[in-house]
Amino acid sequence: MRRHKRWPLRPLASALVRSHFSSSAAETVTVSTATAAATGAFPLKHVTRSNFETTLDDLRSHVKAADFVAIDLEMTGVTSAPWRDSLEFDRYDVRYLKVKDSAEKFAVVQFGVCPFRWDSSTQSFVSHPHNFFIFPRQELTFDPPAHEFLCQTTSMDFLAKYQFDFNACIHEGISYLSRRQEEEASKRLETLYDEEGVDSVVETEDLKLVRLADLLFSERMKKKLNAWRSELLHGGNASSVESPGISNGSTQSAETVFYHMRPALSLKGFTSHQLKVIKLVLDKHFGDLVYIHTSDKSSCSQDFVVYTDSESDKENLMKEAKDERKRVAETKIQSAIGFRQVIDLLSSEKKLIVGHNCFLDIAHVYSKFVGPLPSTPEKFVASINNHFPFIVDTKILLNVNPMLHQRMKKSSTSLSSAFSSLCPQFESSSRRSDSILQQRVEIDVEVDNVRCSNWNAGAKHEAGYDAFMTGCIFAQACSHLGFDFKHHSQSENFAQNEKLDKYINRLYLSWARGDIIDLGTGHSNAENWRVSKFKYENIVLIWNFPQKLKAREIKECLCKAFGSTSVTSVYHLDNTAVFVLFKNSELVSNFLKLKQQLESDDGPVTIIHPLSKILEGGTTGAADYEAYKEICSSNISKILFSDQAETVGVRSRTRPDPIGPTSPETERIEKMVAVTNSASDLIDAFLANRVEVEAARTS
Repeated sequence: MRRHKRWPLRPLASALVRSHFSSSAAETVTVSTATAAATGAFPLKHVTRSNFETTLDDLRSHVKAADFVAIDLEMTGVTSAPWRDSLEFDRYDVRYLKVKDSAEKFAVVQFGVCPFRWDSSTQSFVSHPHNFFIFPRQELTFDPPAHEFLCQTTSMDFLAKYQFDFNACIHEGISYLSRRQEEEASKRLETLYDEEGVDSVVETEDLKLVRLADLLFSERMKKKLNAWRSELLHGGNASSVESPGISNGSTQSAETVFYHMRPALSLKGFTSHQLKVIKLVLDKHFGDLVYIHTSDKSSCSQDFVVYTDSESDKENLMKEAKDERKRVAETKIQSAIGFRQVIDLLSSEKKLIVGHNCFLDIAHVYSKFVGPLPSTPEKFVASINNHFPFIVDTKILLNVNPMLHQRMKKSSTSLSSAFSSLCPQFESSSRRSDSILQQRVEIDVEVDNVRCSNWNAGAKHEAGYDAFMTGCIFAQACSHLGFDFKHHSQSENFAQNEKLDKYINRLYLSWARGDIIDLGTGHSNAENWRVSKFKYENIVLIWNFPQKLKAREIKECLCKAFGSTSVTSVYHLDNTAVFVLFKNSELVSNFLKLKQQLESDDGPVTIIHPLSKILEGGTTGAADYEAYKEICSSNISKILFSDQAETVGVRSRTRPDPIGPTSPETERIEKMVAVTNSASDLIDAFLANRVEVEAARTS
């Protein structure tokens, strides 16, 4: 989902929780494959946390046997502010920063995974489409603060339009930890158990027994514990201890059990404050009784008072209990990894990953399941190659390859259009009766060991079905590129096929501008017909000028100051900021210096200067292109660019003087500034002299 990008944004609570597209999450996601086959519906495996573990086992075998795996993601939004959209003047590193911002701020709510395997016995591909609902639920008690993400209203409305099941996502979505989050959780766990004792859950150092209720409770508990201990040592019935001060019908109890082969009291129904009092009593009066707090994998806690027969036995008990709690916490961390197990599977198998216009998808995969996105595209490329060495973008295949581009007949290369153009057999009710369609690549669908060859088209913009469409487009494109599937063996690696050399690891950084980033080198190049015709060092950024000014008026002001041919174009980021493309970089430096000079001089010449319209109000900011990159790199996103620049703290700045001989244009500007200063001084002197003359006449 990468086409819906209008504002405003709203919190998750108002966008998601009020949706009621199904009476229960389970009803929507448990339609059987047999039912789908009987009704002709597209057989799609919906996966939530209730069936994730069993599905994962089957998916492992499918991925291991696959020739390639297609993926697709559905997100809660695309752009966090209008100016963060991909703009004409964006350099490739700035485009990366905008993709980075999107991946960091929005959530993935659905993840489609569809392995494809060539079956030589039927001369067809077998696909296994999976539709995973995922949700960044907080699973660990020692997690950082709960996850937050943005929702873009148009994106949420788009999902609702295509019957997205918000209930299944929120209530049954599979949670996850990135590799970085897992490492941090493990480190926190080590620190927690190195610094704290096994009974650290109940702290008593600052507890003072001053309330009458506490004093009475502690004395009664002391008597009962002493009686229980005496019964253990001297014989008698110690199977039960009546809870002190508890009336009949209370849920509180203290029952004799065994903990790690030692006699113990199991405490149930006591408040956390009462447990603190009990621990305080044990510390002061019972050297051989130990308070132990435990919790299991489901976070159910238990409290015990355990008897130890020696100091060494006490130390051993403390260590055993501490180790047990650590093992439980480690198990919780492993369980919280959740959906990332699917990503780890795809990474470890080194399969060819197929997406459609998928750079944002890959950025989301990295951000959600690996760690924070690197600050530059070069660092991102170096890291992503370690996890996914082979990625192909079907949109690049369709646009870059001349034969495929011709077969598309210049139609849209959107996912649905490409699927209709290249794979009409999957949308035709009589797919095998047409002689032309019979030449197409055959693809079967298998879900829950039921294989289907005929079905109705699935729900577009559902991640699992979109992943299936992406894989079908790729298979058909490979056929047109000359792949000989009839003699294809399972040992052959699609990613190593020379026919794909030109397309592997090349993704659209921006489809609108045709910027293609090479994941092998980190370099970016635009398609020939969309090569940039301007230099970024010739660009200046102006913001917070009077809103009444339009691009044409700004250009007129600049041309009056620097010459009629000095400005090539002016382009709006939003209503508060513009890019100005000067004829050369010297004019950028000259403009920034002149602006600074005019703002420091409030004389009358400043008022009549051509730039006065732009500088009116005294809040206009201006800087070169690197300042724009700095603003885009911030994790802050204000709706208006002028507010963004102010929040980030970027002020007007000039460039250092260029090294080398001064050009005639620069000399002209410097003379103009000097003349302006001289004129201003003369006028000031004239006005001052006139005031003195008038004063003399009055006298």
